Amino acid sequence: MDLSKFDIDAPRWDQSTFTGRLKHFFNITDPRTALLPDAQLDQAKALVYSCRAGSVPPGTTVEQLHYAKKLYDSAFHPDTGERMNLIGRMSFQVPGGMAITGCMLQFYRTVPAVVFWQWVNQSFNALVNYTNRNAASPITPKQIGVAYFTATSTALATAVGLNLYTKKAPPLVARWVPFAAVASANCVNIPMMRQQEILNGIAVVDENDNKLGHSKRAAVKGITQVVISRIAMAAPGMIVLPIIMQRLEKYRFMQRITFLHGPLQVMMVGVFLIFMVPAACSLFPQRCSMAVSNLEPELRDSIRARYGDGIRCVYFNKGL
Repeated sequence: MDLSKFDIDAPRWDQSTFTGRLKHFFNITDPRTALLPDAQLDQAKALVYSCRAGSVPPGTTVEQLHYAKKLYDSAFHPDTGERMNLIGRMSFQVPGGMAITGCMLQFYRTVPAVVFWQWVNQSFNALVNYTNRNAASPITPKQIGVAYFTATSTALATAVGLNLYTKKAPPLVARWVPFAAVASANCVNIPMMRQQEILNGIAVVDENDNKLGHSKRAAVKGITQVVISRIAMAAPGMIVLPIIMQRLEKYRFMQRITFLHGPLQVMMVGVFLIFMVPAACSLFPQRCSMAVSNLEPELRDSIRARYGDGIRCVYFNKGL
């Protein structure tokens, strides 16, 4: 089979449907790829670039090209092509998220424990948000620091405040405090970490990837979708698992193995995240679109002046 004209960037699944996006993200968020050495990832990148250039090495199979693209998408930034740090990759969301979320759900009773694990979680989230930003909009170290401090302060204030407020509330309500803190912090952390896109606009292109300008409205739409996705990613595990643990802890065998409650919650969160990471990433297309009529008047008029009614939608990478 002649692979010299193989389009390695063509989606394997229909990205306009949730099912197609779900298959795609199950593929690239595979936690096993987080264990692979950098040398193997770099080989995959080289093969992807060779395929794009039309010079596929002899003996290469379609399956090998698909696997190389899977590794490339899981480990390299779509805007820059640079290898992302391990902890910030979506393929690390399951192992990293299950450990931190499990501990937040287990150690929620005392203020020091709440403060520590919320700080750990927001540090993890800040790195993930920075890693998966739209790299076309650079952010300064000072802005990163402000975003991190603001999000962490929001999470701690929410968690500690609700922790104290729910002292006399039913036990289950107190177990949901970590989710409230995580959700509120996501509403701050992600927009703050990507503030340059909101202030200066995000690069928008036509269907052929020709740059048309920068749009603040497109940035707001993309970041809003990312916030919703991140909250949806955490919700099932942090809402349903406390209910399960509340009931399990009534049994005598569970009362005899209290030292295993933490590891058990970590493993159960992992089960939720294996499905919720790809599902949440699939809620909205990563290549987001917006009608030209909904853009800022200046950008809309500029596009219509150059192209008339030939362009009805613009596209942009909303990030993850």
